[in-house]
Amino acid sequence: MRTLMCAALAAAAIVGGYAGAGPAQAQTAERTYDNGPVWTIGYIETKPGMFDDYLAYLAGPYRVLQEAAKKRGDIITWKVLSVDSPREHEPDVILLTEFKNMAVFDRSLAELDKDTNAAFGSNVKSNQAAVKREDIRVLRGGLTARELVFIK
Repeated sequence: MRTLMCAALAAAAIVGGYAGAGPAQAQTAERTYDNGPVWTIGYIETKPGMFDDYLAYLAGPYRVLQEAAKKRGDIITWKVLSVDSPREHEPDVILLTEFKNMAVFDRSLAELDKDTNAAFGSNVKSNQAAVKREDIRVLRGGLTARELVFIK
């Protein structure tokens, strides 16, 4: 019994030593990066035979929205990528948008409505178009991530 307790105490001391060493090591390096722009990435699977229809939407209203944000200075760049040989239920289109910072996501709904109305004509038509897009594509996920820029 005594041997078992000694072994348990020794194991606890070793684990405790490693747990304590981790944070101390992490604090020895100076920060070598700063916050950069923010990226949104959307993964889209077009339905069979609907690739060109979805690209027509991207070249139309989607482009109007992106270019308006770019003109405002909120977007740095945006891209549409075509995936080579996607597997079943994987995206065949990836949408990339680079925003100047997180603050651009804090626009008022009234400001967003102006852009929507310019692209679609009204909020009602925008909602109808969103429902109609479900006929030609499936949203397979996405993410928002901040780019880290290394300090020179």
